Amino acid sequence: MRQTVRQTMGQAVRQAAKATVHLALGVGLAMFSIGFITVLLITAIGTIAVVGAALLPETVLLIRRMAGAKRSMTSDWTGREIHEAYLPITGPLRDRLRTAILDPGTFTDVRWMVADYAYGGLGFFAVPLWPAGLLIDGVWCGLLGRRPVVLPLITRLADLDAAWSAALLKPSPRARLTERVEQLTQTRAGAIAAHSAELRRIERDLHDGAQARLVSLSMRIGLAKRAYDRDPQAAWRLLDEAQEHAEEALAELRHVVRGIHPPILTDRGLAGAVRALAASSGIEVIVQADDFDEGPRAPAAVEAAAYFVVAEALTNAARHSGSGKAEVSLIRTGTGVRVVVRDDGKGGAVLSGDGTGGTGLSGMRRRVAALDGTFAVTSPVGGPTVIEAELPCVW
Repeated sequence: MRQTVRQTMGQAVRQAAKATVHLALGVGLAMFSIGFITVLLITAIGTIAVVGAALLPETVLLIRRMAGAKRSMTSDWTGREIHEAYLPITGPLRDRLRTAILDPGTFTDVRWMVADYAYGGLGFFAVPLWPAGLLIDGVWCGLLGRRPVVLPLITRLADLDAAWSAALLKPSPRARLTERVEQLTQTRAGAIAAHSAELRRIERDLHDGAQARLVSLSMRIGLAKRAYDRDPQAAWRLLDEAQEHAEEALAELRHVVRGIHPPILTDRGLAGAVRALAASSGIEVIVQADDFDEGPRAPAAVEAAAYFVVAEALTNAARHSGSGKAEVSLIRTGTGVRVVVRDDGKGGAVLSGDGTGGTGLSGMRRRVAALDGTFAVTSPVGGPTVIEAELPCVW
């Protein structure tokens, strides 16, 4: 019995100590916010006087960092992430001012800062609770064998601070809508760029491949017709060459068609098409796609995007990774398809945030983003390289 009481008291002390740290950080941030009033006044006066207008975007960015710190503290305490939704403050001064003022996230952060001036001092109430808790709960638990009653109040203060912070800092529906519109605008631009690049590729393949073969074919047929009466043997040779060029033109056209939508996807489905890719790859590939052997198929656009992600990833692994082995996983989730390609090569693949990374990686990301999916690359120097794509769909 005494052992149980000591454990209960020890847990209460540890939880109260953790809550005290959380409250102390909140007090420190609140004190910094109070000192930040001077910066706000200088920014307001400078903006009204126009000469200091450039201070406003920088001040808003600093407020975002403070709000981000509070979100991080609250997430650590509650275990639930608080999403943030901001418009990027970039471009000329006029655009930065407009974004800083009109961004719904700015109002959310300022509202939280004003409220934090009041509830940010909750940590001060924990100071008298500690000696009272150690004394009262020590007697209450040690002599009477009851559960602590004072020290848990410190934890409740931390819970109250976190609840108010989460309510004040979560993005408003308007902010989420604004962020979504911005995301869809970028996705649409990427989809248009990918579509244009695909059209240029098809045009280039047709011009340099099939069209050149067909022109050569036409010339040889014409020469064969003129040579048939006077030199039938030469005409037959020209016709043989023309037949070879016709077969090569057909091969070129099949290659172009496969680049648009591989026929194997229609015939075998995503799992079968990926297994065929693995069999023809220059490295050993292990495919895990048991979820796709049965059940409904994903939409054609989703299957095509997943197929091209795997194809490009395996091509990169064979050419650049230095590894002789790769793994491909196709996972059916409740909301879509997850594709994971891993190799144990040298790593170092980089996908820059602005899309200026390698052509293959950027192309994969644009193709996935066009379907409102997510794309991630993890490739530390020395490996392994893991490419993961999430493609939403309805089963």
